[in-house]
Order: sequence, then C-alpha cells, then structure tokens
Amino acid sequence: MTSTAVSVPMPTVPRRRRSPEEVAAAAPVSGARRVLLAAPRGYCAGVDRAVIAVEKALEAYGPPIYVRKQIVHNLHVVHTLEEKGAIFVDETDEVPEGARLIFSAHGVSPAVVQSAKDRNLQTIDATCPLVTKVHKEAVRFARDDFDILLIGHEGHEEVEGTYGEAPEHTQIVNGPEDVDKVVVRDPNKVIWLSQTTLSVDEAMHTVNLLRKRFPTLQDPPSDDICYATSNRQAAIKKIAPDADLVIVVGSANSSNSVRLVEVALEYGAKASYRVDFANEVDESWFEGVSTVGVTSGASVPENLVQDVLNLLAQYGYGDVEEVVTAEEDIIFSLPKEIRATLKAMGDTSRGLGGRRS
Repeated sequence: MTSTAVSVPMPTVPRRRRSPEEVAAAAPVSGARRVLLAAPRGYCAGVDRAVIAVEKALEAYGPPIYVRKQIVHNLHVVHTLEEKGAIFVDETDEVPEGARLIFSAHGVSPAVVQSAKDRNLQTIDATCPLVTKVHKEAVRFARDDFDILLIGHEGHEEVEGTYGEAPEHTQIVNGPEDVDKVVVRDPNKVIWLSQTTLSVDEAMHTVNLLRKRFPTLQDPPSDDICYATSNRQAAIKKIAPDADLVIVVGSANSSNSVRLVEVALEYGAKASYRVDFANEVDESWFEGVSTVGVTSGASVPENLVQDVLNLLAQYGYGDVEEVVTAEEDIIFSLPKEIRATLKAMGDTSRGLGGRRS
C-alpha cells in the first residue's frame, strides 16, 4: 500500500499582547500620554453612497447582488456586505446572465459597461460622482483632440476606468519618475487629469515637472483630487509634527489610506503605520511614545477607529483631542436605479447616499 504525505498546517496561536506595565517598563514615557484624533477622517460622501447603494439593493431585490471589484477598498466593509448577500467578482463574465450587478465607487471603462450589456446584466452604477467628473473630462478633451496625461497609479481600478474613456488620447503618468518618458503629438494641446485619491503634494510636484517640459500644459476645469482626500491629508499634516506615532486605519489597497501614512512621515511624525483593525496594532509601537495621532482613510467606518482608540486607552492614551481642520457636509444622491426602485416601493426618503439622510 502506498502512503501519501499530508501537509497539516500549524494552528495559529494568538500572540500574547504585552501589558501596559510591560510596555512602560521597556521604554518609559516622559510626560502625559495623549491622542490627537484627526477630523475629518473616515467615510467620504462617495464611499457612503456606494455602500448604501449595495445595502439598499440587497433590501429591495434580495440577495444575491453582484458587485464588480470591491465596492470600496476596505476589507471590513466588503466582508460585512458579503455576509448580507453581496457577491464580489473581478469581471462581468463571472456574473450569471440577466443578474443584477453594481459597479464600484472607483468607476469602470465603457468596455466594462458594454460587456455588462452583452450579458443582459441589470446594472447599478455606484461610481463616485467625483470620479464620474474626471471621466467626463477625459471624454471632452479627447473629443477636442488633446493629449491627456493621467496622473495616477497604473493598475488602480479608478485609473483603468478613466483611461478606458479615451485610451488613444491618454498616457498614464505614475509619478515624477515618468515625466521624462512622456511623448505628445502637440505640446500646445496637452492637459493633465488625475486619480482622485493621490497625495496632493506629490501630484502637484508631478504637474510642475510636466509643466517644465510642456509650458502650455492645461489644468483640468476643477481640481481632480477629491475634497475628502485633500481634507484628510490636511488634517494629518497638522497633527504629524506633534506626533511620536501616527496610526492610520485603512486597507492596503486603499490608495488614500496608504498616502496618509506617507504624508504623516513627510510632515514630521516619528513613526506611522497602517492597520485594518485594532488587533493589528503592535504595542511595541507605544514604547517611549507620548503623543499618538490617529486618522482613517476615506473608506473606513468609524467603528474601526473607535476600536483603535479603545486599545490606546488601555495603554494609557485616554486623553483624546480632536483636531478639526475642515467640516464636511456633502451628501450625494443614490444611483438613479436605486432611487427609481425606492420610489416604486413607496419609499419617501430623499434617496440620498448619506447616513444623515
């Protein structure tokens, strides 16, 4: 008889978290411990709208509801919606013909829209209106025969969608390192657009370098980097100089969350880390730390931030000061398909994609 070796994975043993006393003994903290909590932080209007769109679709039509890509870039949000009956797919050909499909907040190219039509899918477009604005700009300037320099991260879903609006007119510029590679047909007919979730400083640095090469480079009609990205970066810029440690709550594939870590370090934080959940915080980060800055990316629900604050309180960081740099009151309407369904069902709400509606 032939025996077959079977590989059995070792069970995961929970890591024992050191006590506050042990951490303090390892590196005493001089002075009082405190937390500087950034505001604004967390959900932006586009994210809130997209998440509510999936929730409302599940309530109105029942599961399953298919969603192309992650509705927003946050693991907790995706897992929560999966538990309610959402099914996340990479492409339209994974969706049964005639089923209902939601496009994520990051937007899709015309080719994806056509693919969904070819499969007779009932689509709901949850693209953030600020991303839709960039798509329309790409269409407009391609129609006017401009070369479009799209500043963003190649492979990011938002960039793929915008690029797909006018691929024959568009070049992706990942950052300053790509500027010298750009080739245009007419230096007098060039415009730049950008991914909405970039670092404001890095994007403008790239624009300035492009303008040195192409002095008549045109700006988009309005700023492409969204208000929420700018506001969250401005808040962490104010906190960072006073912070021994900055904790950013957000997922690894969330561009704006990753940028917040970079901005914190650039503006003076002694250390900065990104976590999805409070249990990923390493207590060794607290050694010798008196001031902790806390913020979250634009696709992060507030309960995940509160979990981090609760953990910090256990280690003596119970004094929380909210640092407010802007007030946000923007709410977007839900996708038209959802609004029509709610109206037909007799739902008299305003059909807004915000928790306050």
